[in-house]
Amino acid sequence: MKMQSVIAAIVLGGVLAAPAFAQTAAPAANSQQNKMKACNTQAGDKKGDDRKAFMKQCLSTAGAPAPTMTQQERMKACNAHAGDKKGDDRKAFMKTCLSTKS
Repeated sequence: MKMQSVIAAIVLGGVLAAPAFAQTAAPAANSQQNKMKACNTQAGDKKGDDRKAFMKQCLSTAGAPAPTMTQQERMKACNAHAGDKKGDDRKAFMKTCLSTKS
């Protein structure tokens, strides 16, 4: 019976910790998505090798800088990432999320 309690505690800990790890990767992905979106818009009607070369240059770190988000876009993204957080936990999360420049 004691072994089942230990296993249950490990599984429960893993389930509760998974959302914390998922939230840390989201802002980086969002930044890359914004960069891809901006490069696609700039590419316009380019096709084939021209488009491929342009996208490679645009998405590289030496290429065009990542577009900055407006305050409204940043608020919307932070609200989506905050999820079900409440009270002081949500307030602290929103403060750090909104203070990042991306």
